[in-house]
Amino acid sequence: MKRRDFLKTSAAGAALSMLGRTVSPVSASSTETTKLALVKTESRANGIEAAMRLLSFPSPQGKKVLIKPNFNTADPAPGSTHPDTLRQLVKEMKSRGASHISIGDSCGPGNTKEVMAKLGVPELSQELGFEIVDFEELPPEGWTHCNPPGSHWKNGFGVAKCVAEAEYLLWTCCLKTHQFGGIHSMALKLAVGVTNKDVRMEMHRSPDIRRMIAEINTSFRPQLIVMDGVDIFVDGGPMTGKRVKAGVVIAGTDRIAVDAVGLAVLKHHGSNDAIMSRKVFEQEQIARAVELGLGVGTAGRIEIVTNDDESRAYAARLKEILSLG
Repeated sequence: MKRRDFLKTSAAGAALSMLGRTVSPVSASSTETTKLALVKTESRANGIEAAMRLLSFPSPQGKKVLIKPNFNTADPAPGSTHPDTLRQLVKEMKSRGASHISIGDSCGPGNTKEVMAKLGVPELSQELGFEIVDFEELPPEGWTHCNPPGSHWKNGFGVAKCVAEAEYLLWTCCLKTHQFGGIHSMALKLAVGVTNKDVRMEMHRSPDIRRMIAEINTSFRPQLIVMDGVDIFVDGGPMTGKRVKAGVVIAGTDRIAVDAVGLAVLKHHGSNDAIMSRKVFEQEQIARAVELGLGVGTAGRIEIVTNDDESRAYAARLKEILSLG
């Protein structure tokens, strides 16, 4: 391992060890190839099923699975996770032998319980038999304080302990722009929902918001990431914005790779200047995540696997965009 990669790995390991247990960082991720599954589709259920067949990922057999959706507000997808996405993910985890499934989040400006109610999550829970975890209602002992070395957080941040200590974490994000400082909201940005609400104002007021988003991600590591890009926002967001039918589902195990391909999707469909004028790996969320050793360090380390001609052609275009920056 090169000295530069060793330093990145050490920093990530130090940050993760602050949770009271050491979680192995993605030590070789910046130098190894990661595979993403990509499916062109208008059906979230079919797209997720196909993507998970294409992808090799850790088995949830016999494990307690926590699914983290994007319940920022009660706005329809991509403002929030589509119910079809949740339904299919729960089915996929059950079919693969998960011993228990819960869905947990803490919403943005709104009350989490009210947002979930408006999105029909309680009814979905009754239908599919999963537990709802409202991070907003966690007691003080349900939180872990994190302050990664060299972070841009003044005094660190709290992370829901059920996320930091999850036996199996399934991360499901939307694909969209973020007009309030994040620039883009995908796998890395989804991490904001696992923090205690009283620290979020510091982040949103900081010029380092995008670096701080990446730093939250040092406190956990998902086993699987599924991004719903059937409908996307190419401007505005995260609640509402300029909607485009991208018709794509992307799945992987590397947050940086998922976000990088998501940014290529935005560039392909035409987005705002903050997206179009900057190279993918120069976006601050991604650049900081690479520094922290959270995933691949270059576009050349991303392999996109597909199962049909339309998906292959689309993936080829995205790889071309990534190669150009």
